[in-house]
Amino acid sequence: MNHLFICSANKQRSKTAEDYFAARYPDLEILSAGTNLRLCRQESTTPLSEDLLQWADHIWVMETRHRDHIKKSFGSTYYSKITVLHIQDHYPYYDPELIRLLEEKVKF
Repeated sequence: MNHLFICSANKQRSKTAEDYFAARYPDLEILSAGTNLRLCRQESTTPLSEDLLQWADHIWVMETRHRDHIKKSFGSTYYSKITVLHIQDHYPYYDPELIRLLEEKVKF
């Protein structure tokens, strides 16, 4: 299965999820992206695209606003694939508390 993690800049939350779960579950395909194109360009990270949404069997977004961005930008086609994790932007990359929350909320 293909799993896509999404946050705003693809620098901390979604990138942590991608790197952590890819190492832990090598049989799964895991990628991440950010909804804010300006921040993704500034940080040289992966911006969200329709190709990524089509690729994903399941889409994990950190906040409701990321789900809303997908609906606004790409329509409701991908809505049924989305799970909102409700993880706020308070954590640096690979923060132990962020990993604990991801382990608690993400079930493959």
